[in-house]
Amino acid sequence: MFDNYLIRPGSLRNEKVNGEVVGFSLAVRHANYRGCFVSLHNGYFLSIDGVEYPNSVQTFEINGKDPRSYEELSHAVYEHWDYGDDGILHVALHGGLKPGKHTVLFQQSVLAAYGYLPTDEEWVKNPPVPGKGAGSDKTPYVVKYELTVE
Repeated sequence: MFDNYLIRPGSLRNEKVNGEVVGFSLAVRHANYRGCFVSLHNGYFLSIDGVEYPNSVQTFEINGKDPRSYEELSHAVYEHWDYGDDGILHVALHGGLKPGKHTVLFQQSVLAAYGYLPTDEEWVKNPPVPGKGAGSDKTPYVVKYELTVE
């Protein structure tokens, strides 16, 4: 049920660099009360108005550091994402999102387990694709949000 509160209301916005809209961002929270090591964070299933935005166009900002790819995050084995801290999900999209209301489908993927599982070694080599169920940890469902870009 906490899945319904993973995106901070009012945080969906377009991002500009040198006056040009280069994408959008939203503030997200971790679903597990223990948080996780950043290296276990595998990205998000993200679909807005029927358009899916894969990990390849996503970067993630946490702990006051610049946005990083999930490949870069996979090496941050000593860095922790605490439960109450917002992370910022950045998505590259030339021109950004149109102002107004958007339907967002969202699922967090964190490769955390309670002890060793047979999938662990495989996930290190080939992380699961977010939104396909594997690696969903505390977010077993894709959740629908209605968010507005001002």
